[in-house]
Amino acid sequence: MTKLIRTQNRNLSSLQQEIDRLFEGFFSSRVTDEDSSRYASMWSPRTDLVETPEAYRIELDVPGMSREDIHINFQNDRLTVSGERSHETREENEERVRVERSFGNFFRSFTLPSTVNAEHISAEHDNGVLTITVPKAEESKPRRIAIK
Repeated sequence: MTKLIRTQNRNLSSLQQEIDRLFEGFFSSRVTDEDSSRYASMWSPRTDLVETPEAYRIELDVPGMSREDIHINFQNDRLTVSGERSHETREENEERVRVERSFGNFFRSFTLPSTVNAEHISAEHDNGVLTITVPKAEESKPRRIAIK
């Protein structure tokens, strides 16, 4: 891994690496059920998870991919995002000196609370970022109670 930013505090860098490791472990992209065994994750898009009072928002970095390359499914409280990023074609007289970008299949799966409104899940793809919005069901949203 090449670091482009020099950090003055090595403990902070170690903490960031540990948080990244825990995040990947908690929101694992490894396939565990037999039906999805055809997916062999070769790379995993970086992902941000955001919760608001109204919805959950999942933002995945998928540069170089079109919306046709990405598949989103929701079943049994599990949101699954998969797809494939293809290699660029090479010219006959060129040789790759260094390749850091990942290509091939990816598979991410997120277990969501049962209190989501699955009928209104939406997705947008803009500038290499896939944003999936999962609205919360009305009964799970906080509500103000009037005092009588």
